[in-house]
Amino acid sequence: MRRSVPLANLSPRQQLRAGRLPRRLTQLLGGLTLYGVSMAMMIRSTLGLDPWDVFHAGITSHLPMTFGQVTIVVGALVLLLWVPLRQWPGLGTVANVVVIGLAADAGLALIAPPEAPWARVLMLTSGIVLNGVAGGLYIGSQLGPGPRDGLMTGVARRTGLSIRLVRTSIEVTVLAVGWLLGGPVGLGTVAYAVLIGPLVQFFLPRLTVDLGQPTVSAAEAPGVQHPAATGLVPGEVEPLGPAPGR
Repeated sequence: MRRSVPLANLSPRQQLRAGRLPRRLTQLLGGLTLYGVSMAMMIRSTLGLDPWDVFHAGITSHLPMTFGQVTIVVGALVLLLWVPLRQWPGLGTVANVVVIGLAADAGLALIAPPEAPWARVLMLTSGIVLNGVAGGLYIGSQLGPGPRDGLMTGVARRTGLSIRLVRTSIEVTVLAVGWLLGGPVGLGTVAYAVLIGPLVQFFLPRLTVDLGQPTVSAAEAPGVQHPAATGLVPGEVEPLGPAPGR
């Protein structure tokens, strides 16, 4: 039986000083690249996106910017909200802001929209599965949460509200605003919400790099808290486990 590898409770400096850094950096960049490509696949399916990407797509329809550029700008703005929350980004947090957006634009340039309905469903399904793999790779590299997950955990920590309430409030808000801006809501939105939690729960233990560190406890976690410490992050089907960090 495969031993479960714990997610370590590390500060940004400790993340870089922990062992197996070349392997973790490679896994981080590979996971973020795959994440962006999987987003492009879901966009090309034209069947609906997850809440944050509905928001990004809605903004894109009103500005002379690409989807990836909007993703990068929104990620950077969300990261600024960490300042009043007294959180410090890890290397993975900063890389998340840039790499996913670049990879999404590259994927959109290379992937053509399928015409047949069955092909669109297949592309959506493949995109969601690959997104789950990407989340396991990225989170498993143990180099820090994404800006959107860090915002969620930071708000919950500072306000004392539950992760579930904060997560739901943020995602409903960005989904509603994105839909009002013209972002695509549909089958893909529902499918992502239902499938992404179980997918990441399956892949994450198999892709987490073992650092030999103590397991994360939500009660013990410091100001910079890994999203998986909460046991509930965006895209997750509660209480099955963490979803990709962005």
